[in-house]
Formats: sequence, C-alpha cells, structure tokens
Amino acid sequence: MDQLVDGLSEVTALDPKQFLGIPLALIGAALLAFGAQYQSRGLNKVERIVGVSAGSGLSLRHVMSLFRRPSWVVGTALLGLAVVFQIGSLSLSPLIIVQPIGVVGLVITSILNSRVSRVKLGRRVQTSIGLAVAGIVVFVSIAAFTASDRPVTDTKLIVILVTFAVVLAVALLLFVLLRHRGIALVYIVGAGVLYGFVATFAKAVIGRFQQQEFEWLTWTCVAALLIGALLGMVFVQNAYSSGPPDLVVAGLTVIDPIIAVLIGIVVLGEAAGAPLWAVIAFIASGAVAIIGVIGLAKFHPQTGASALRPEGGALAAGGAAPAAPPGTSASSDPAVTPGDDAPAGS
Repeated sequence: MDQLVDGLSEVTALDPKQFLGIPLALIGAALLAFGAQYQSRGLNKVERIVGVSAGSGLSLRHVMSLFRRPSWVVGTALLGLAVVFQIGSLSLSPLIIVQPIGVVGLVITSILNSRVSRVKLGRRVQTSIGLAVAGIVVFVSIAAFTASDRPVTDTKLIVILVTFAVVLAVALLLFVLLRHRGIALVYIVGAGVLYGFVATFAKAVIGRFQQQEFEWLTWTCVAALLIGALLGMVFVQNAYSSGPPDLVVAGLTVIDPIIAVLIGIVVLGEAAGAPLWAVIAFIASGAVAIIGVIGLAKFHPQTGASALRPEGGALAAGGAAPAAPPGTSASSDPAVTPGDDAPAGS
C-alpha cells in the first residue's frame, strides 16, 4: 500500500499538456477505422474485377486498378488524415500514452465490417474484442499518469535505427519467402511491427525538431520513417486480401502500440519514473490485449483457421468473391455494381 501511495504521489507534477494528445489520438483512431474499411472495400472489388486474389502479393495490375477505385482512394485519404492527427497527438503526449488509443479503431471497424458483410460477430469474437479494448484502456489510463516525455539523444536514435535495420531485413525476407502463401497473420504482424517503428520515428523526429536538432541522425530517422511506412502499406494491402478489415485493424492497433510502447519504455525512457505497480500493470494489461487479438484471429467468422492457412481460402477470408466463370464478367455479380464503393449499403 505504501508503494502505491508513493507511486500516486509521483504523478502530481505531470504536465497537463500531455493529456491534450488523447482526443487527437481518438479522432485519428476513428479515421483509421473508416479508412481501413474503404481501402478493404476497394481492394476486394479490384480482386473481383481482375479475377485474381491479391493475397499472394499485389500485382502491377492490382496496383493500377486500385488508383482507379474511388473507395480505395477515399480510404487512403482518410488514413492520411489519421496520420496527421496521430502526429499531432505525438507532439503533445508521450508515445506510450497516445499510441495504444488506436484500439478504438478496432471497435469501430468491427461494427462497420459486421454491418457491411452482414456477418454476425459471435460471443467469442465479442469477448476477444472486449479483452483487447480493456487491456489497452487500462494501459493508457495508467500511462497517462505515470509517463513523461524525455529528451531524444543521439544514443537513443542510434539504438532505434540499428534495431529497425534488423527488423526491416527480417520483414523483407519474410515478404519474399511468404508473399505467395497469403497468410493474413504474417502480413498483419509485419505491418504492425513496421508501423510501431514508424510511430517511434515520428515521435523521435518531433522531439528532435522541438530540441532544434536537425543534423544527419534526424534526417536518417525521416528516411527510415518513410521506408517503414511504405513497406508497412504493402503489408497492409496484402493483409486486406487475406483477412477481414477488423482483423487487420486489430493487429495494427495492438501490435503497433506494443512495439512503440516497448521502444518508448526501454529506449526513450518515457516510463522511467513509473512505480513498480505501474510496470506490472503495463505487462498484465498488454498481455490481456494480445490475448484478445489472438482470439479475434482464431474465432472471427470471416477468417478463423483461414488466417493461418495458405492461399486456398484467401478470397473468401478477405470478403472478395471468386473470379467470374468463363463467359461472364466480374461486374455481372449482383454484389458488384459500378457505384458499389461505399462501405454502407453495398
């Protein structure tokens, strides 16, 4: 009890400004949810038109068709706005506070996808979503009162850059080896890890700019951020074809913050002043959130075992129809009409 009281007394001097990043992060999470739904819708329609699943890797024909799909373009624009709000939140609050708030996007996406696909989410799926959300809510609530921004030193940046180089090499190797197997969780985990580093680099660059340090290490972080974002986007597009959008968002909104939080705690030292009870709570709540995502991947009616299966069920898992039979066109599918781009009512 004395330790708890001591820990609570340590948070009274926190800067109130760091709480301002929370509403910005919430808006960004909502934009992420709608953007993911629109992008997934656009990609699935492109698969119907092209007649080839993108679960085994995006082809040039897939990519060119995506830019002609209004839903995919709108989704991309919404995701871009989500990034803007996320950067705004990172400029005000520590990484380990605002990054986990993205799990709100999981709730919104699950509801949207359930309505659009007319697939009822069972009790086990709802329980899994509840665990993921509860774990993140507890984590953020504790972090909001125990975390604080720390100066971003050269040593911290070098550690992050070296770690990212290793992760990038592994991600590229996995992509080359597994890109034709359409395993949703491979793409989702890869994207989540990469975006965790992207958020970390964004926070580091913001910190360096606020410290008025514009030397080569800062610009190296900018380059790493762009590389991670680009490769992460490729992983996400392939994940949309291999699994439903709420599973993709679940992976991103839990794996992404876990990676970012680990870096924020271990490297950036944002939780250096947190008492022991808070550290234990971080570990426990993070474990609960991970269990929720694993349950969602296992029990989701649109993926289930197919998320762990090779390409055989990729189109069905992603919600896209199979290629049209000879003599018919993909657009003859009654579920696919020229204006069928909005997530609702299509």
